[in-house]
Amino acid sequence: MRLVGRDLACVRGGREVFTGLSLGVAAGEALAVTGPNGAGKTTLLRLIAGLLEPAAGQIELLDGAPDTTLAEQAHYLGHRDALKPALSVRENLDFWYAFLGGRDAPAASTAATVLSALDAVGLAPLIGLPAAYLSAGQRRRLAIARLVAAPRPIWLLDEPTAALDAASQDRLAALMRSHLAGGGIIVAATHGPLGLSGAAELRLGAA
Repeated sequence: MRLVGRDLACVRGGREVFTGLSLGVAAGEALAVTGPNGAGKTTLLRLIAGLLEPAAGQIELLDGAPDTTLAEQAHYLGHRDALKPALSVRENLDFWYAFLGGRDAPAASTAATVLSALDAVGLAPLIGLPAAYLSAGQRRRLAIARLVAAPRPIWLLDEPTAALDAASQDRLAALMRSHLAGGGIIVAATHGPLGLSGAAELRLGAA
């Protein structure tokens, strides 16, 4: 499996964000997308996720699941954690698990999957707490739990360590290493280290 972008260009609000951009990331590899604010890091992730259309160029997943779009094989973790404050930690993850493909899973299987994902991000003790009472770091960890609950081969992560303390960053790094070891792909927009040795770097914009 290989994620490939060829001669990509993006124009937003009449402004050329980037042009002639190419990338390639194979199964088991991570790509850190770096650069100053406004260079197009988030835009690139959204192009790969299918949320934006490139002005030129092509993005494709080679040797991915047949009859399944690239967007359906990718997780996009954006700046916003996309949580309902009035719903509990469990209810929020229940919703996302169903939305991301687990709708037809038996109730017992869903409960076990959700609990396991929450445990992976250290939130199992808060399973019944309304999301409104979570700290910024805990909300980020709950968003990350979606990656674990509904496995997809491509993780598109926008500043994934934002609001995370050192212990939570270590936990995320372990999850990312496990994903790569299983043949997954990670493309992460970041201003800081991801905790992944051997990750390639794609720098956008001027230094």
